Amino acid sequence: MTVFVVDIEAVETRYTGQWKTHVPSLLSAQNLNVALIEGCKDIPSATTPGAFLNFGGTNVYKARQIEKMGRLFCSGYVRAGDQFLFTDAWHPGIINLRYMSELLNIPVKIHALWHAGSYDPADFLGRLIGDAPWVRHAEKSFFHAIDHNYFATEFHINLFCKNLLGCEPKDITTSNPGKIIRTGWPMEYLQSILAPYKTKFQKTDTIIFPHRIAPEKQVEIFRDLARELPEYKWVVCQDRTLNKKEYHELLAQSKIVFSASLQETLGIGCYEGALVGALPLVPDRLSYSEMYNDNYKYPSEWTADWEHYKEFKLHLISRIRSMISNYDSWSKILPVNTEELTKKFFSADQLIKNLM
Repeated sequence: MTVFVVDIEAVETRYTGQWKTHVPSLLSAQNLNVALIEGCKDIPSATTPGAFLNFGGTNVYKARQIEKMGRLFCSGYVRAGDQFLFTDAWHPGIINLRYMSELLNIPVKIHALWHAGSYDPADFLGRLIGDAPWVRHAEKSFFHAIDHNYFATEFHINLFCKNLLGCEPKDITTSNPGKIIRTGWPMEYLQSILAPYKTKFQKTDTIIFPHRIAPEKQVEIFRDLARELPEYKWVVCQDRTLNKKEYHELLAQSKIVFSASLQETLGIGCYEGALVGALPLVPDRLSYSEMYNDNYKYPSEWTADWEHYKEFKLHLISRIRSMISNYDSWSKILPVNTEELTKKFFSADQLIKNLM
């Protein structure tokens, strides 16, 4: 049996750059026979502004992967019982794969990781395309063609089922237990990568905004707080051209990693910050509600939108001042929360078990 990994194109500043090698290595370490299906190399390296990928380049990449899958079937390399793992479920090749598998009578299992989609009104697809029939039916088709759909948080599962399928998760899992699976993402490498940074740098009164500059991330709240508290150093990471090493060094020197997101199905930046001792300051909503200790969450209404932020600004300022001035006290319970995050949300144990 072969596990074919259909990867997502690598962006050096994002985790996809590390997944390129980590995911195949992780599976190979379990004595699985792994074959990587990559796209072409000559695609635009920059992302579309405010987005995760280049909207043109990603289709060039996926088209090459679809061609490779077709050739693998034509050559007889794909056998009954093989498995395909798509590290991004938003991939038209899933339909092509199911088409070939069923018409050629070569049954395979399809696994795929869901990151976002039009079903999330705050996501790029949700904002620009919304509930257009073509996109909603496409996402439903992906879901039904996939044997095992993976999500990193319960929040994401509930959002997906409610907005796309119009049902509760139990309506799916009761009749088809393996159709929806919550698993941590394959990011086991982060602990070892970031461990040296934690002791190498001293903390400064720095506050980090780790997200993309996009409407759903509400960077304007962060910038306004910076004007209100000029005694601290405020950094919007995407305002700078940082490589991974520089980004991690900045996190290691910071005391707070801040979020006011309206869309988050996992939240890697805040976890990276926690690994190097930067205190998460996140709203009690989205994926954050199930991930973070109450000490590191603030009431959701404080940043529900710009008007709410103005109403509760002083509360947020007070919290930030307390976390900066009493950093040692606030950081004492951080390792406990970080360990929970690592085990539950940033380790792909459930995914691996399902592939075995």
